[in-house]
Amino acid sequence: MKILHVAPMNVAGVPYNMMDMQRRFGHGSRLVTLHANDLTFPEDICLHLPLFRDPVTQHWRRFKAAHTSAHPPVLRARNMVERAVFYLDDRFRIGRVQSCIDKYGLDEFEIIHYDGGLDFFRDARVARRWKDSGKKIVCHYMGSDLRLRGIHPAMDEISDLNLTNESDHLNLHPDIHYLYIPFDASLFSVRTIESSPLRIVHSPSKRSMKGTELILPVIEQLKKSRNVEFVLVEDTPHEEVLRIKLHCDIAIEQVGNMGGTGYGRNSLENLAMGIPTVTEMTDDYLSWLPENPFILADASTLLDRLIHLIDDEDLRQRTRIRGRTWIEKYHSYEAVNSQLMNLYKSHGII
Repeated sequence: MKILHVAPMNVAGVPYNMMDMQRRFGHGSRLVTLHANDLTFPEDICLHLPLFRDPVTQHWRRFKAAHTSAHPPVLRARNMVERAVFYLDDRFRIGRVQSCIDKYGLDEFEIIHYDGGLDFFRDARVARRWKDSGKKIVCHYMGSDLRLRGIHPAMDEISDLNLTNESDHLNLHPDIHYLYIPFDASLFSVRTIESSPLRIVHSPSKRSMKGTELILPVIEQLKKSRNVEFVLVEDTPHEEVLRIKLHCDIAIEQVGNMGGTGYGRNSLENLAMGIPTVTEMTDDYLSWLPENPFILADASTLLDRLIHLIDDEDLRQRTRIRGRTWIEKYHSYEAVNSQLMNLYKSHGII
């Protein structure tokens, strides 16, 4: 099969891993990203389109998300100014998109897997054309796609299959299926020697989304009774983050559930390295996630959970083994590819 992935950005390397997984199983897969990621995750084909990240734009996006009653939220221009910005931005990218389609033969792909649920253009013109020509369309929602931005009505209408890596998205869309994030744990070795003192790492993509401001006071309180080193990793290239985590013994993913539902690529790396990982999960995740390998905590219990881990070496060792076993069972390329192929078959994509 020839499978094309189109993504706004290679967020946390997940779209790239989807492509890499499918290549591993013999499919002709490519990934086109509209915007370059800023954490040095690998790219395949990148259009390097400009991305609006100024404070005014980010505030407006949060405002729209907070003032919608649609379920799921719907992506649309809210006023004449936003419509004009969308129109001009689409006009700007016409030449670059068409050049990419021609250069890489994108019209030849059979399955178009939209990692993010968005087309190259806001009117979904390319996705519509591909759908009309008989191609299968998959919309794969990641991160905060449905929470903050919502669905694109035209994309939702033509989608043959909707996927998500986020548990709470299952409650935001009436016809969506959970897919584990594909992850190649064989690239990582499990830690066998611990640091002295123990090193606790927290590497938020955004402090506000990971509850960092709730975590920091707990760490200061912890240091009064336990000899530990806290490592806060921010705005750091991905390869350097991995080098830092190689020498850490406990990880804190998040508390507060303010931008996620429990875990993502960062935690998968931790588990693959054998680093016990503390996180807070939503109730719906806890209700079905099998063989949960995480140490669960919220802001009120984080201190106790950390002390328990620090004081119990056997617990750390058991958690280390359980985490690595779990990631290989549920997140391996083999497991996720099998899950995805079954979904493709049940939805008439293959």
